[in-house]
Amino acid sequence: MRDIARARLPDGKPDGRIADDKAMLRAARELTKDLGEANPRIYWPDMLACVIIGYGAMVGAILVENVWAALGLAAISVLAIYRALMFIHELSHIHRNALPGFRTAWNWLVGVPMLTPSFMYEGVHTLHHNRTRYGTKEDPEYLPLARMKWWSLPLFVLIALLAPPALLLRFAVLNPLSLVVPKLREIVWQRFSALSINPDFRRRPPEGDLKPRVLKQEVGGTLWSWALLASIALLGWKPFLVALAIFSTVAVFNQVRTLVAHLWENEGEPMTVTAQYLDSVNVPPPSPMAAIWAPVGLRYHALHHLMPSMPYHSLGEAHRRLKANLEADSTYHGANHPGLRPLVIRLSRATMSRRA
Repeated sequence: MRDIARARLPDGKPDGRIADDKAMLRAARELTKDLGEANPRIYWPDMLACVIIGYGAMVGAILVENVWAALGLAAISVLAIYRALMFIHELSHIHRNALPGFRTAWNWLVGVPMLTPSFMYEGVHTLHHNRTRYGTKEDPEYLPLARMKWWSLPLFVLIALLAPPALLLRFAVLNPLSLVVPKLREIVWQRFSALSINPDFRRRPPEGDLKPRVLKQEVGGTLWSWALLASIALLGWKPFLVALAIFSTVAVFNQVRTLVAHLWENEGEPMTVTAQYLDSVNVPPPSPMAAIWAPVGLRYHALHHLMPSMPYHSLGEAHRRLKANLEADSTYHGANHPGLRPLVIRLSRATMSRRA
């Protein structure tokens, strides 16, 4: 296709300097301008249903004696909690007044219990959408995985298993210690207070109305982490270990999704909006499983990079309009992929060819 050819230099590397496709960008604005309002009648029931099902299934997995029944309930819990957790992505984009009370409710129902309160994404994820930072060393959510060693991919996924115990350490131990050791506080904030994959990223101090939210959420996270540890003495190890296993599996699911959210082919150069779009991934219908492994609109990740503030429930309709109205050789179609497996194979081949 025309767009794929234009997106490559003669040596096969992506061309971040590709000229912006103004026709596509104009169509994205004009065809979707009525889809930008977040609907509370969708957000609230979706999130609350996930919370009820996720925690209910977790309790069931802890209480039942039959191993297969426990595994089935744990699987349901993983999928529901994973979807609930992904609303953190919406919170980083929607206007603070768009859904009154939703941010607070999500934090106390999902963010704090999962030790991933919204401050760990707010003010961080938006840097990933900054036109001049995307794909550069200043992007907290970008690594040139396609240009790295072959073993980087399994390591990238498996390291997610350590996320829940690391978050427990961060809130239960490092957070209270940092209150009396200023230097430690600086390190904890810069390096352990952001959901980022770029090891060189250092977070700047919170500003504005984020500061009081950080304090409340950190206190909540610390108290909850202490309660989790205390539960071992009160309830035994089983509830704690089952919950930890479920949270770790959720983290792996999210890491696999992150693995295929982009093509990861940029090596640090600034990219145009169109180049950023082509380096990102849509997995639209008819792919049957994408709504499960990329929930809350994340199956339209490339489209999201064109319109970051569009609510998740509108992305499907936006994709249908753009697909129907743009020509077959439009750049828009170059970011649409058939499924998870082809994306993993493509990325694996890129790393293996580097090895060769």
